[in-house]
Amino acid sequence: MTFKNQLLPFNYILLVLFFVVPLFSFAQNLEGKFDTLLREKYKSDGSGATILVAKRGDIIYRKAFGLANIELDVPMRPNHVFEIGSITKQFTSIAILMLMEQGKLSIEDEITKFIPDYPTHGKKITIHHLLNHTSGIKSYTSMNLSKIARNDMTPTEMIVYFKNEPLDFDPGDKWSYSNSGYFILGYIIEKISKQTYEDFVEQHIFKKLQMNSSRYGHKSEIIKNRASGYQTKNGYINSNYLSMTLPYAAGSLMSTVEDLFKWQTALNKNSLVKKETLQKAYTNYSLNNGDPTNYGYGWLTYDVNDVPAIQHGGGIFGYTSYEIYVPKEDVYVVILTNCNCNSPANLAKKIAAMAIGKPYHTAKTAINIPNQELKKFIGVYEFEDKAIRIITLKENQLYSKREGSTEFKIFPKNQSSFFFEDNFSEYKFEVSQDPIKVIFTDRNSNNISKGIKTNKPIPLEKKIIKVPINILKQYVGIYEIKPGFDITIKLENDKLISQATGQESFEIHAETKNKFFIKEFPATIEFIIKNNKTIYAILHQANNKISAKRKK
Repeated sequence: MTFKNQLLPFNYILLVLFFVVPLFSFAQNLEGKFDTLLREKYKSDGSGATILVAKRGDIIYRKAFGLANIELDVPMRPNHVFEIGSITKQFTSIAILMLMEQGKLSIEDEITKFIPDYPTHGKKITIHHLLNHTSGIKSYTSMNLSKIARNDMTPTEMIVYFKNEPLDFDPGDKWSYSNSGYFILGYIIEKISKQTYEDFVEQHIFKKLQMNSSRYGHKSEIIKNRASGYQTKNGYINSNYLSMTLPYAAGSLMSTVEDLFKWQTALNKNSLVKKETLQKAYTNYSLNNGDPTNYGYGWLTYDVNDVPAIQHGGGIFGYTSYEIYVPKEDVYVVILTNCNCNSPANLAKKIAAMAIGKPYHTAKTAINIPNQELKKFIGVYEFEDKAIRIITLKENQLYSKREGSTEFKIFPKNQSSFFFEDNFSEYKFEVSQDPIKVIFTDRNSNNISKGIKTNKPIPLEKKIIKVPINILKQYVGIYEIKPGFDITIKLENDKLISQATGQESFEIHAETKNKFFIKEFPATIEFIIKNNKTIYAILHQANNKISAKRKK
């Protein structure tokens, strides 16, 4: 019997209010803090971002910042559609697990079951290895893609493009991010399902979950609410063209923050795969030697301020993305951006930590330690992972510098622990030991390394000298390290810029008129001149000397 107008018991109403009011108040308290962080990073006149934060299944924050189209001054809206890059890998992983539940494949199947002529060099490469980035198959994005970026290629053609590359290591011996592995998984999905990867994901996932704004990306199609993609080069420019047949099952999908929240909610409710199957995707698998990979199947298994979480980012021409889910707190954060110049990764981690009530330390929360006390931390430290880190003190501020890298401020959390504000890493010193011992925790990769203070002197910083522009112009050109892999030297704003094929560009600084160093990592480039003409360059890195002949 049903009573439509039956009154609810008073104690039931109080119970509902007990849960609803605190969450509303919690969201209100965070809103201003989130606004400040996002407005600082995504300005009103530049590329933008959309963000969604949910807690216990309810959206507590959903906003947009910056511009969706800079040329037309179109403000960003929360429903704008973005290329999500490598977050695509989650959908590929779940599609594989769906087929596994249907009995159509096993995670331990070798890839030659589906691609008989794939050259495995006598090694056993399984679907597990592909999902976990432990196959040893070279990632095609580390090859020279500039020649084919605009080409539409079939999955078979693309696999032929990279399959004959030698393995980087034996399967299971190491972890190395491989887009090739996920490309092959897309091909396996097609072969088993008799559908294209695009149709499988759109029909069996997007349509089922009513992710109505999500789709396989296409450059030529009109896609409603698509945010324009940008990159930077002396200011904003439109992003380079990339055929979406190349990222494929490794990075071709498009979505919105709300659709991605539907995705995470559906996974939590086991709408696509069983709970025990989903756990396979969230497991931190180990290498052959027992070391953790900090990766499952399409998800990183990194913590958020010591609270277990799963997360992943994406980067593709014109777009970057990051999402985090903290199961224990049922907190979900996703940020999508329309420029590959302004990664949201660290911001998403800060916001997730705030949402679970465990914010990371900032410079404002650092304690004060007298200059005399700080001096005892100065020195050169050697770590078990072979890293050398140098601690220096300047004007009552400690700095940390990994050998050959850039310098970062570190701030005291207490008398013996210091944190990095921007990358959440931390030093914990044992000052009672002689020599001083230290534990370095890299919270971006969940890696912990022990170190010890040495008697080595702090190395002198290299001095940068001024080199006339007419000499710098002599070095501009393309230098071949090996076929298909070059170093390009450009002159921008009177500065020399070095960029290796498929890699990030770096400014190089003169220590002599023909020898230049890179601040970000230990490498130098020496230009060899004969008859007033640069004929080749020598790359000095990790005790290696590599000659690179000038092509033009």
